[in-house]
Amino acid sequence: MGKSAPMSQTLAVSESWPWPPIIRASVGWHLLATAAGVLVPGAAPWAIGAIVLNHALITAAGLTPRSRLLGPNVTRLPQAAIARREVAITIDDGPDPEVTPQVLDLLDAHGQRATFFCIAERVLAHPALARDIVARGHSIQNHTARHRHNFSFLGPRGFAAEISRAQQVLHEVSGERPTCFRAPAGLRNPFLAPVLHRMGLSLVSWTRRGFDTRERNAATVLARLTRDLQAGDIVLLHDGNAARTAAGRPVVLEVLPPLLARIRANGLRAVTLPEALAA
Repeated sequence: MGKSAPMSQTLAVSESWPWPPIIRASVGWHLLATAAGVLVPGAAPWAIGAIVLNHALITAAGLTPRSRLLGPNVTRLPQAAIARREVAITIDDGPDPEVTPQVLDLLDAHGQRATFFCIAERVLAHPALARDIVARGHSIQNHTARHRHNFSFLGPRGFAAEISRAQQVLHEVSGERPTCFRAPAGLRNPFLAPVLHRMGLSLVSWTRRGFDTRERNAATVLARLTRDLQAGDIVLLHDGNAARTAAGRPVVLEVLPPLLARIRANGLRAVTLPEALAA
């Protein structure tokens, strides 16, 4: 686990956050199990088992990117966006100096917009590219400062440091202040939601993903993204850490043209998340 936040900070977050039912029930379950283990002869093993089971449930919720058990989580666009026949293409882990410019050109060629969940340290490495994303009509959103692999093990202070640093960098470099956040791989724990609440950020996951950081077959990725594609879907691709086809080409560059063509053929329009979530 990451370092714990000072008690005053933890309380400040807790007091402003309406903890979801599963967390409130978890606290009650712990108290009940502890009392039973202490007061009821022979109940200690059962009490320990109950607590372990509860922790397993909380962990499973955090390991399920589209789960809402730990707090609000945008997995589809709102009804107003669906009525407008909108979808959201989200592109993670960049910017990448090789891949991102080509992604931008493809989006421009098809007249569609996307949301780039950027890593702050990569934005600092390629600031002109980040500014170009915004200048070309797309949106930059928060994907942490460093994309730490242990992100889901952090505590409130660790979450706040990663996310606030990214907010600062993305705003200063691009001029856009993010309103959405996506956790690395979508993984989290119960401490993330109150931190996002305090910062005014919405957790956004996805409706469909192509696993294009691992899958080298572009046709397989495309099939995952377009099967029953409909208004309101949030699609996940990657310009950073993109898998490569057998020919060495980033998978996202092979997938985007037919995906964008399918979106148009289905009478849909790809817009940025801030645009889709605004109404």
